[in-house]
Amino acid sequence: MTNDTISDMLTRIRNGNLVGHKVVKIHSTRINYQLIKLLKTEGLIRQYETVVKNGQHFIFVYLKYSTNSKQPIIRGLKRVSKPGLRVYVSTNQIPTILGGQGLAILSTSKGIMTNLQAKTLRVGGELLFYIW
Repeated sequence: MTNDTISDMLTRIRNGNLVGHKVVKIHSTRINYQLIKLLKTEGLIRQYETVVKNGQHFIFVYLKYSTNSKQPIIRGLKRVSKPGLRVYVSTNQIPTILGGQGLAILSTSKGIMTNLQAKTLRVGGELLFYIW
């Protein structure tokens, strides 16, 4: 297991989308669970379930594809804040991704949320990654 579980999760989702997998297996941590739950509420993944195998906890993420062209719903992921270089933004610095087509995911004092929710609540925080 890696030190940066968020990057590991994003890489597994990105690689699963590129190859066309229906399900990817991610190591379960509290932050990964919250991020997957947020992606589900935003409609970027189809479903998720937590599983315990041999004493280890995993999250099975069911990826979502468009019905007519079999293109993945998640077109791109970019990690912003890393363990070696944390990136924090205030309320007025929260970015808009692809003119509102994408999302920035932040870790704030009020929990993990999207850039739109953070602007509405007027809170800043650590900018985790972009997704479009």
